[in-house]
Amino acid sequence: MTTLEIAYKAKDAMVEKKATDMLLIDIAKITEIAEYFMLCSARNRAQAQAIADEIMEKLEAEDIRPLRKEGYESGGWILLDYGSLIIHIFQPEEKEYYKLERLWSDGAFTHFDEEGQPK
Repeated sequence: MTTLEIAYKAKDAMVEKKATDMLLIDIAKITEIAEYFMLCSARNRAQAQAIADEIMEKLEAEDIRPLRKEGYESGGWILLDYGSLIIHIFQPEEKEYYKLERLWSDGAFTHFDEEGQPK
């Protein structure tokens, strides 16, 4: 499975748990830390954790496990590191504070609507 296919599986999990502001950033040409960042927003800690759980469950079904998981307990910014794909699940305050979209603005962006379709 390619990194992009993994990202789309993660996006499908986000849709199932009603994530908003879903964004895929292709960063392969500007850094070596990963090929893609996948971002989304959650309304609260419980939803952020549910999104993370759904992503991990869907990817584990494909025998894909995160190398690292951070921020799960607090739920403000959950990071799931799959090597070539790094997933960021934010609550609104953290998303606004860290502004990853601005920091990685040289990447290629794909925004998704709430049904998971590219905008």
